[in-house]
Amino acid sequence: MELQYRLLAELEAAFDRLIESVEGLATLYERAPRQAWALDEPHPGSDWLRRALFDFWYQDGQDGRTTRSYVALIAADEALLEAVASVNRTKADFAALLAQIRQQAAILVPEIKAVLPFRHPALHDHLRGQGLARLHLKQCWRHIPVADAPLSRIRLAWYSSGRSIKRLTVREAEQKLLALDSEAAHVRIQLRQLAGIPDGEPLAQVQRQAPVMRANLFFQEPLADGRERRAMNLPLPLFIPAADGRLPHHNEPLPRPPRDRTRARRSDERLEDEVFLPSLRVYRYRSV
Repeated sequence: MELQYRLLAELEAAFDRLIESVEGLATLYERAPRQAWALDEPHPGSDWLRRALFDFWYQDGQDGRTTRSYVALIAADEALLEAVASVNRTKADFAALLAQIRQQAAILVPEIKAVLPFRHPALHDHLRGQGLARLHLKQCWRHIPVADAPLSRIRLAWYSSGRSIKRLTVREAEQKLLALDSEAAHVRIQLRQLAGIPDGEPLAQVQRQAPVMRANLFFQEPLADGRERRAMNLPLPLFIPAADGRLPHHNEPLPRPPRDRTRARRSDERLEDEVFLPSLRVYRYRSV
């Protein structure tokens, strides 16, 4: 119990520092307006930035594995860049403590989600008329993106073909199916299918990833390591070093990701087209 109380107190203090650093960043942005562009906001001022950076909540029906994005570009001087760096340091501290709690005292996580939102009036305002909102911990600690150096241009595009692939053994797939309702007809059918393949055959569990905005950054001058460009996802506004307060040239992407696949299917695609175990999103590899 002593360990739990100590970890909770440390996390509350880290959360306080996180909120204070975000508020400091928003205040600095408000005092010194500069060029900014946002995908869903024609005039991204300080109120918009506060909403974006203080959005720590689940929405009804939101998948716990997904987060909301705030695609924007902000020209930043040295003072603003240092404020962003301060926010990211507090986010890293918060994430490290949270990881320690998940490992040593996971029972505290529900209490954390219930208690932390009420520590700050700015956050409590988000709860008015919405009942008890749930804290989305990943949206608390995800870092604010920053360009490494001044940019000449930016190319923005939706990336909607992402997926993660985890290799499974037949035995592991069987255990996952048995953890479901093993008496259900559709599970029994999949167990029979699984029994019909060799025990040593590798399988692939596929998780489709939510569409993300990708930014290709082109630097005004090569970096010290020789790189002239960099690609990154934009879950939050991108802060760009700009002593003159002006944004580099950038395109105007579609406001929403396209519904259809935009990238051609790879010629070396190794998975079969048809899902093998639908309940687990498991595919077989193509035979060579």
